[in-house]
Amino acid sequence: MTHTHDLSATRLAAAIRARELSPVEVADHLLARIERLNPQVGAYVTVTGERLREEALAAEKQVMDAPEPAALPPLLGVPVPVKDLNMVTGTRMTFGSVVFTDLTGFADDNVVLLLRQAGSVLPGKTATPEFGLPCYTESGVAPPARTPWDLSRSAGGSSGGAAAAVAAGLAPVAQGSDGGGSIRIPSSACGLFGLKPTRGRISQGPVIPDLFGLSTNGPIARTVRDAALLLDVMARPMPGDLYLAPPAEGSFLAHTERPPGRLRIARSREPAVPGTEVHPDCVAAYEEASLLLEELGHEVVELPQILGPDLVPHFETLWGVMATLTPVDPAQEHLLQPLTRWLRERGHATSAPQIFAAHAMLQAALRSAFPVMNEFDAILHPTLAQPPAPIGYFHDQEPAENFERQKHFTPFCAPYNVSGQPAVSVPLHWNAEGLPIGVMLAGRLGGEGTLLALSAQLEEARPWSDRKPPIWNE
Repeated sequence: MTHTHDLSATRLAAAIRARELSPVEVADHLLARIERLNPQVGAYVTVTGERLREEALAAEKQVMDAPEPAALPPLLGVPVPVKDLNMVTGTRMTFGSVVFTDLTGFADDNVVLLLRQAGSVLPGKTATPEFGLPCYTESGVAPPARTPWDLSRSAGGSSGGAAAAVAAGLAPVAQGSDGGGSIRIPSSACGLFGLKPTRGRISQGPVIPDLFGLSTNGPIARTVRDAALLLDVMARPMPGDLYLAPPAEGSFLAHTERPPGRLRIARSREPAVPGTEVHPDCVAAYEEASLLLEELGHEVVELPQILGPDLVPHFETLWGVMATLTPVDPAQEHLLQPLTRWLRERGHATSAPQIFAAHAMLQAALRSAFPVMNEFDAILHPTLAQPPAPIGYFHDQEPAENFERQKHFTPFCAPYNVSGQPAVSVPLHWNAEGLPIGVMLAGRLGGEGTLLALSAQLEEARPWSDRKPPIWNE
């Protein structure tokens, strides 16, 4: 028997437009699943049930009144949760912190506005760690976000709640954000397809500043087509954005329907973080992906080391400063998580010349790296250096050890936040314990279309969307 949570977002949207499914029935089914399963997976920190039903009723009326289904918005009636780092007017907003548990959204982030204009309905806000800083989702605001493939393990972060929601069938797709891997990390841990777009492709405004250009919004989905559909909706520059991506060539969804042609793909599993060991399961996923790419006719070659360990301290400098950008009353600083306080102390101790020097060193490295990287259509890495981590593996440590463990867990993602290049995590492999292990493909600046075409080809060759965690049928 097929339930609405079995449908992809593209199929769900088409069924609603064709009047085969009622947006109200979709909303009620989803809310019942959230009530039943969210305590197990920790996907949502706030459920907006009343709002969801009101929006679903309005969507249903829009469908019934429309003379032509093709004229309806592309996501009409499709539930799309918003990460709790993004503001929604009139909805609770915590930033993953007990300091903000009483805050109500006073504006819509641009990405939220675009999702609403596309007709999506809001089931709630997904869990995130405090200020989105760690690569796992454990905070004092909500229970830990867990991967539905093994509830003793973390869903990753910082879009851990978003990924847990999609992987558990508590949302068809989700909006996430990625400043150092925060879409790709949980997508790998939850067996999903996640896409970090090119810097400037999606507006960061108006609430979250994009001073360093590290972070961007993006889609988390079960299928490549769903991610492309969501990207089409969200990819619009807005006045005041500091960064603008190169113009896209047509719709992103259309790229998933075109063969990518024969591509030149570089690969590397050499982590930039010194002393990092890549787990055999992650190596196996990487090697299998390399073979599959060759079987599909692509040229796969080794990537020379271009962004090395000397850049890690400069990224750490910027990460500490980013931790200070969320304003906190000094009288409430003691309520912050130990890791957050530690990072903010490092950030506050950083002088303006040190910030500019870190930026300059990273930019100098990129000037040398881009001519090499631009020789390739895509670059393959493991997404993570380890399988999904047990709950508490990071969070239960002292801040310095916590941060060190995070660096060794995710040494591959952050360089593409520094460079601004698009990157995806593709769920091609599950280990012997049944845990998903993603591989990452990065593209040229503005090259989301090529990544989507290649990912769709991989999905067709090794389909993954029918693989569901045990919780799926509960």
